[in-house]
Amino acid sequence: MKKSVFAVCDLDASYACSLMDYLNGKKTTPFEVQAFTNVESLQTYARENPIEVLLISTRAMCSEIRDLPINRIIMLSEGEALPELEDYPFVYKYQSSDQLLSEVLEYYAESHPQPYVFGDVAHKTQIYGVYSPIGRARKTSFALTLGEILSENKHVLYLNFEEFSGFEELFGRKYRTDISDLIYFSRQKEGGFIYKLNSVVQTFHELHYIPPALSPADLRDVSGKEWLDFLHEISVYGEYDVLILDLSEQVDELFQLLRECDRIYLPVLEDVVSQAKLAQYEKLLSMLDMEDILEKTHRLKLPVQPLLKENGDIIQQLLWGEMGNFVRKMLIEEEL
Repeated sequence: MKKSVFAVCDLDASYACSLMDYLNGKKTTPFEVQAFTNVESLQTYARENPIEVLLISTRAMCSEIRDLPINRIIMLSEGEALPELEDYPFVYKYQSSDQLLSEVLEYYAESHPQPYVFGDVAHKTQIYGVYSPIGRARKTSFALTLGEILSENKHVLYLNFEEFSGFEELFGRKYRTDISDLIYFSRQKEGGFIYKLNSVVQTFHELHYIPPALSPADLRDVSGKEWLDFLHEISVYGEYDVLILDLSEQVDELFQLLRECDRIYLPVLEDVVSQAKLAQYEKLLSMLDMEDILEKTHRLKLPVQPLLKENGDIIQQLLWGEMGNFVRKMLIEEEL
């Protein structure tokens, strides 16, 4: 199915064309982006081609644009106050292209468009679970490294379900929205999930991820069925090759989610307490007739790799350290 058109109109030709090229080059942009550097060319195009979203600079906006058959118009602002345009949402021009797209998609999703499926509907998303009943087993370091390396050749989305991920402090980022906002939107069942998803997704280099919840209570309130519906929507609308679930015990119906995984990575430690916890976990699965979870579980003894903020990018430390070497060797052996 052909994507809807997202038009960018700015009198600064360099800006408009650069933004178009960047957004069209992103795998997750759910539109075909077209750039226009004057109102006349935009009018000519709009009379013959439907435009779903128009992002137009305040300097280019005029009465003729208001009369065009465009579903959603958003102002591209340089920070000026223009009361005559207050009926339209604004995004700030001089920010990162990713953040600009995120804000545009958030406005668009709030208008409750119909669900839009593009790409190959037969596309199969693989789900990899990373879980361990043993604490401090370097589970998240492994999951992030796995995601980054797989992202070199695949379209990968990482989701963290831990009680306290610490991502804002660890990576020096502030998140306006996170997975709890996306879950709330999904619950409304009003369409437009793909746009809301892409407004929330962030990136570590090539790896896409949804910012983890700030409050643990936000995740505990989500039922197992809601998690399954949520993952299904991502699989259908997101066109990801792989979802990586960094799981924890706070997820309702944890075993149900593990059953949805195509493979499960379970980091282990060799001390007596860790081995006792692992034995109890496996015994419980057997008692619940869930040996299928054990059958697709890969036990991993992960390398110890200290991570220091003063050494710079944490992800790069993982990628080019012992953890990265371990994951690359593992993937070669598994032929993934």
